[in-house]
Amino acid sequence: MRILTSLWSAAIVSTGGIAQAQETFPGLETIGKPEPMGIGFQYAATELMRDVVWLDTFLLWIITAISVFVTALLAYAAWKFHASRNKTPGTFTHNSVVEVLWTVLPVIILVVIGVFSLPILFKQQEIPKADITIKVTGNQWYWGYEYVDHGFGFDSVLLQKDELAEYGYAPDEYLLATDTSVVVPVGATIVMQLTGADVIHAWTIPAFGVKQDAVPGRLAQLWFAAEKEGVYFGQCSELCGLQHAYMPITVKVVSQEQYEEWLVGAIEEYAGIPQSVQLASN
Repeated sequence: MRILTSLWSAAIVSTGGIAQAQETFPGLETIGKPEPMGIGFQYAATELMRDVVWLDTFLLWIITAISVFVTALLAYAAWKFHASRNKTPGTFTHNSVVEVLWTVLPVIILVVIGVFSLPILFKQQEIPKADITIKVTGNQWYWGYEYVDHGFGFDSVLLQKDELAEYGYAPDEYLLATDTSVVVPVGATIVMQLTGADVIHAWTIPAFGVKQDAVPGRLAQLWFAAEKEGVYFGQCSELCGLQHAYMPITVKVVSQEQYEEWLVGAIEEYAGIPQSVQLASN
């Protein structure tokens, strides 16, 4: 398996080039990655993710209250109607008030949940005007990225353990780090257009609160606006075959100045459209 992955990496890199030099941003903090023994969410780097964390906490309180209430009722019923206290069992078959309550109360709870959850869902699905548009293609088993406004693209492949240090990653970032990264400026509205080249994949960055299936023959969209500079990791989140666990995602959020400097180098390396030409055409 390792040999196959290495061969894929070598083949793709030989045709797509390596943007390592342009993607090395000194002092860029690694923020969005899983932590050992972690049970909570990753750092919320976008408004979307903060909404997800808030909704999760809100639902947890509701679920906890329901669980405590039902457990208390069961305990009360076990004590109240124990055989030692009820020598003669009751003969009633229903209670209209109770039946109305256990129908109406769940409806009210679901309406309350819907009132708070639907606006969060709509915010995720209503795509705003993009500052930067990137087309993402899921392949077995790596990601392809195209900066559509500048006419260049590259593939992003898993780094092997012995390559991590060369690219500036820590040993524990194996299975997370890739040879090339999506680079975006902090605060910019990024729209990702997703599709699949072969089977269904899913592009996911937990710290951004985004997850979208990449389906062959279809073009789906997601958006985010990262609020803090740093390195963020994700994974393909749709079972897509043998190497499913070996197609991670790396996004580097940098300052506007760093992004523009990287963009110049990337356009030159990948034969994209220079900014001056792109602006003139607009």
